[in-house]
Amino acid sequence: PLLEESRTWKENRLVLQVNEEVSKWIHLNQKNRKSRRRKKQHTEEFDEKILPDQLILLLDLLLDEKTLSPRTLHYLLNTYRLQNQDAEVRHRWCELVVKHKYAVAYKDVETFLHEDQAMGVYLYGELMVNEDARQQELARKCFAAVREEMDVSCVKVVGEMLF
Repeated sequence: PLLEESRTWKENRLVLQVNEEVSKWIHLNQKNRKSRRRKKQHTEEFDEKILPDQLILLLDLLLDEKTLSPRTLHYLLNTYRLQNQDAEVRHRWCELVVKHKYAVAYKDVETFLHEDQAMGVYLYGELMVNEDARQQELARKCFAAVREEMDVSCVKVVGEMLF
């Protein structure tokens, strides 16, 4: 039964649409990584009106990519206006920012950790595991700022991650 469900999922029109979008993003990323020219515009036509659940799936699939260029991340942010999306979407965006060390968007991670404290617990772990001094400092700074407002169990878990 699970195999049958999996086939149905892959044949779903909305999932197929997301897979097409992911392919476009991967193609753009490959061009961005090869090109040294800074101002070159991308020619892909992205579907800016995909549903929030589709956007979550798209970002999840892009998280599987080993590297995304800063230019690709910039286009991704602007195409879907990720800063204005719901917490689930913004969480995935923050994961991409952390994974690819996209320092330009560290402010988005900081905002997420301040505004969505319960969902941010996982992000603290991601910030620490990369062993990047700047990301670890960001985690400690955010935790210090919101610690008093956080749920006691979250404080305990994040505190153990950070120190």
